[in-house]
Amino acid sequence: MSENQDQKISLQAMELDEEKARELEEKFDSEIRFRKLTTYGSYLVGFLLIVLSIFHYYTAGFGLLQEMVHRGIHLSFVLALVFLVFPLTKRGYDKTPRSTLFTPFGIPIYDWLLAIGAVVAVAHVPLIPLDDLAFRVGNPTPTDVFLGLLLIVLLLDATRRSVGWPLPIICIIFMAYAIFGPYMPSILVHPGNSVSQLVNHLYLTTQGIYGLALGVVATYVFHFVLFGVFASRIGLGQLFLDCAAWVAGRFAGGPAKVSIFGSALFGMISGSSVANTVTVGSLTIPAMIRLGYKRNFAAAVEAASSTGGQVTPPIMGAAAFLMIEFLNLPYTTIILAAVVPAFMHFFGVLMQVHFEAKRSGLRGLRPDEMPDVKEALKRDWPTIIPLVALIGVLVSGYTPYLAAFWGITLCVVVGLLNPRRRMSISEVMVCLRDGAKYALAVGAAAATVGIVIGVVTLTGVGFKLSYIVTSTAAQMASFSGSIIPAVMFSQTTLTLLFTLLMTGVVCILMGCGIPTTANYIIMVTIAAPALVLLGVEPIVAHFFVFYYGLLADITPPVALAAYAAAGMAGSDPFKTGNTAFRLGLGKALVPFVFVFSPSLLLVTKDFNLPDFLLAFFGCAFGIVCLGAALSRFMLVPTKAWENLLLVLAAFLMIAPELYSTVLGVVLVIPVLLRQMRGLQIQKALPA
Repeated sequence: MSENQDQKISLQAMELDEEKARELEEKFDSEIRFRKLTTYGSYLVGFLLIVLSIFHYYTAGFGLLQEMVHRGIHLSFVLALVFLVFPLTKRGYDKTPRSTLFTPFGIPIYDWLLAIGAVVAVAHVPLIPLDDLAFRVGNPTPTDVFLGLLLIVLLLDATRRSVGWPLPIICIIFMAYAIFGPYMPSILVHPGNSVSQLVNHLYLTTQGIYGLALGVVATYVFHFVLFGVFASRIGLGQLFLDCAAWVAGRFAGGPAKVSIFGSALFGMISGSSVANTVTVGSLTIPAMIRLGYKRNFAAAVEAASSTGGQVTPPIMGAAAFLMIEFLNLPYTTIILAAVVPAFMHFFGVLMQVHFEAKRSGLRGLRPDEMPDVKEALKRDWPTIIPLVALIGVLVSGYTPYLAAFWGITLCVVVGLLNPRRRMSISEVMVCLRDGAKYALAVGAAAATVGIVIGVVTLTGVGFKLSYIVTSTAAQMASFSGSIIPAVMFSQTTLTLLFTLLMTGVVCILMGCGIPTTANYIIMVTIAAPALVLLGVEPIVAHFFVFYYGLLADITPPVALAAYAAAGMAGSDPFKTGNTAFRLGLGKALVPFVFVFSPSLLLVTKDFNLPDFLLAFFGCAFGIVCLGAALSRFMLVPTKAWENLLLVLAAFLMIAPELYSTVLGVVLVIPVLLRQMRGLQIQKALPA
């Protein structure tokens, strides 16, 4: 029992400080950390951000512009602002801003020139009449080639500044592959392309920079992020946290479970791992530490929970909106498919937190330490109206951006009229400014990923990589089949299993260097076709890649959510990242389960209730087993042989064929018997 448990751990007076949350987010999330500007420079950048938000708000409600024009305006603002607010090197963040002839508004003159060059290069294509553009595709003019090359170089630099080196390096490798195709080894050989042909494909068509990824950010993602900022500002996030404390606070390790439930609810409106972490964590991390959790574990709980913001309906993350376009499915279908995976994500973290609390003897919150949920509902019930309206518009069959438009509109109305938490006009402007901040890094990254997609469509390398993956998996399955009895796993099952394992590992490795959304796009383009070739439904393949890509935010050395939580807890960032990754492993079984039992996603064509129930409870049972093994505790501390059996049982559940499922249950029985006997002995001991 920790001595810290005697301290008062009150959540009653804890209220979200929006200003503090923004400061923490800017401190720990490099994607929205801007260089220091002069006062007038801040006004200028703020004005441009507000204009960008108003443009998207207006077009969401009154009609999008022609495709290339809409994407061009969005990308022009994004790239120009990236060069104005992200310095050339990290040392630029520490420089004292001065307004001189060579640094107007505290921004170096070369960054002004790069911003202007980006606007010119981006605007060139949308300004070409469609009839002329149709004839120039495949036969670009020297001006087209020059401006296309300029845009590619500036786009890579903008992405480097905002999200780091890994994604630009990946794009450079892909472009080199497109040009030097004849010199590639074996199956990767292709005729090759000239620089002019490559620029033509990436710049003048919608298969590259102006493609699907940029379009989704410009027409879906921006609007929902803006809605999340407004919803949090009017008090919906505070209401969610109060409800989470009331539901989960009384149980063992109370603040940690409040963190999980609070992150789940707040994730409904944020769609951002880091935003989730700093907002919810500013309240829950100090409470967890005071209760007795180690600092790195408290931070890891918040980070692991907060990654669920990207899979929690109805907002989810940018990748969910990309699914709409990739799969040509309505957003309501994506939301429905995400329900069970989101539940399993939080359930996986919850089980490890519960076992840790029981192992350490940590108490729950007392009634006098929890907020009054009745008072919270009485105070903040109007804040639910925009979310209900947004969901209502979505399920009525209207476009997601129209749903976001009405959600934002009602947020403003509620904010201006709610006497208990009234929002001023200046706060509305701050929300518009902050909403656009999130668009810069993700917008640059989305356009850059368009280069990867463009090379894949130009060279056909995606099918070649899919063949390499499936053939390698088949060889591994053939070798394993000579060892494992065929009655347990068929050759087809083993091939699919090894393909999934390789895809999952690559997703995690890619997540070590690039953001979740970029990871998803690249893996969907390259790896998902391999799963489809093996008979996996497209939506299932996309969710598998999406789900494993989520680990990017808690996978060192990037682990943005984990590092943000570590900074708030005062813990070691790398230890926090490793612990968060371990907490996230409990849900690593889920993607395997819904590949072998697609009914778990609810919307697959072969859905039936018996298969769903079997998969659901099998998955939950597997998560409990793996969580107990990783925590080294179930009913009492586990022994080494019990942990081994629990891990084996958990993995046997991922391929729910009859014999493997039965064997998994059989393996757990001796563990349960030993645990129950150990609990009886523990109870019989004198207090």
